[in-house]
Amino acid sequence: MLKKCLALLLVLVLAFSVVACSTPDTDNDTDDNGSDAGNDNEETMSMAMVTDTGGISDQSFNQSAWEGHQKVEKEIGFDTSYKESSKDSDYAPNLEELLDQGNDLIWGIGYKMAEDIKEAAEMNVDQNYAIIDFDYEDETPDNVVGVLFRDEQSSFLVGYIAGKMTETNKVGFVGGQAGAVIDRFDYGFHAGVQYANSDVEILRQYAESFTDAAKGKSIANSMYQDGVDVVFHAAGGVGDGVIEAAKEQDKWVIGVDRDQNDLAPDNVLTSAMKRIDSAVYNMAKELQNGEFPGGETIYYGLEDGGVGIAPTSDKHVPEDILAEVEDIKQMIIDGEIEVPFNEETYEEWQENNK
Repeated sequence: MLKKCLALLLVLVLAFSVVACSTPDTDNDTDDNGSDAGNDNEETMSMAMVTDTGGISDQSFNQSAWEGHQKVEKEIGFDTSYKESSKDSDYAPNLEELLDQGNDLIWGIGYKMAEDIKEAAEMNVDQNYAIIDFDYEDETPDNVVGVLFRDEQSSFLVGYIAGKMTETNKVGFVGGQAGAVIDRFDYGFHAGVQYANSDVEILRQYAESFTDAAKGKSIANSMYQDGVDVVFHAAGGVGDGVIEAAKEQDKWVIGVDRDQNDLAPDNVLTSAMKRIDSAVYNMAKELQNGEFPGGETIYYGLEDGGVGIAPTSDKHVPEDILAEVEDIKQMIIDGEIEVPFNEETYEEWQENNK
């Protein structure tokens, strides 16, 4: 009798174990929104960025890129994150950390990261990378996309506004560090000013930094004291100092990369917009659709809205000048005006527009 009871008990235990093992674990199969993850085989995609030394809150270049990431998270559903770089030597370890986190796409924000991105891409051929403001030309790795902007086009437009609105016939340009990227802003601005008013004198000075706001303020103050009444900066965080000087001197300043009117509503005349946020968003959509354009360089200009003037320009720029700007914009798109982007093309432009 005892043996029969023990046998029956063993059968019951085994039967209970089979039922328990066949019951799904609802805690693991339900996602954060309470939906049945068992019906969704797609994992959440992730995208991250490494800032240059300007940092995530530079009110300009990096901030625009992060705003694009935030839009991607809100509207597409990616997980997004960033790593800040305080010095150039931070780039490689920051890229490595984002790789270890398993991101589907890693961005390098700025041309200074070009070598580190290329090295990381060659070592991790299954990882997707993108870089702002750099073209590897014929040596672009298959898992890297370069993103460039025709900054000279938007700079021409704000230069035209400066040339039309200066009352002293003196305007200024403050650059960060010399190179191909800032050349586009510099020479595009010069050409736009001269297209508007050939009598205007243009003062130019470089800060040799993208982070030294005090240097930017000092340069701008010197220009304003020398009779300049409009200064355009293309200098990242250095531009914060330029804008501060404009506020203190009650002069005009032209912002860069994003609409910077909020930093000095009474003094930011306009801004040369560079829609890094849109480029980031567009790339996320392509990645999501399985169409990541690795091995290519993508250009954004006036024609596709990748560059332009700030929407707040109508706060200070007269309607007639804005109408002229619209006409010039269309002429650039149509190829009637070829905007210079470096010293050589600027010299050619001057010869053709005497």
